[in-house]
Amino acid sequence: MQSFTNDLGRGFTPSLRLVLLIVVLVAMAVATAQASATRDPGEYFFDQTFGDFSEELQTARDEGKRGVLLMFEMDECPFCHRMKTTVLNRPEVQDYYKEHFLVFPVDVEGDIEITDFEGTTMPQKDFALKGLRVRATPVFAFFDLDGNMVGRYTGATRNAEEFMLLGRYIVEGAYQDTTFTKYKREQEGAGQ
Repeated sequence: MQSFTNDLGRGFTPSLRLVLLIVVLVAMAVATAQASATRDPGEYFFDQTFGDFSEELQTARDEGKRGVLLMFEMDECPFCHRMKTTVLNRPEVQDYYKEHFLVFPVDVEGDIEITDFEGTTMPQKDFALKGLRVRATPVFAFFDLDGNMVGRYTGATRNAEEFMLLGRYIVEGAYQDTTFTKYKREQEGAGQ
């Protein structure tokens, strides 16, 4: 082993060895950064809207989506922040949800006028509280292409894997036969 170490360094000056070491360390850092890359959820997870959800349903139909996902949030919500910085910023989460849903944020304290799925106009906060009884954040509400709520999850998921499972629960139509808790237990038991 001693001769191997000596042979490895033979012909390299100490400064050249230092440069090679730095190059290797930089390459490892770049590879690690690329493996754990994240993207801004504002740009890659949420879709742009003028706030007319009845119109967005038609857009979802036209684009072959499964439905619309609304994330009810507020600025001071630490769980909303955690979801955005640990789950919704993950490329695999963004890609999966963008494939199957149009996704929009709704500010539960917002005064911006929106039009709900039935065509009624009201401030975001009234839509959240009076229309859907959102009392905590975040709330992820899934709507089918007819504007019917088919799933609702309150709070932050444990991790990105659980949020992906929530998406599959809706996409596969499992919400019609079982609760998310049972579905999750079955999937985890099956090694999914």
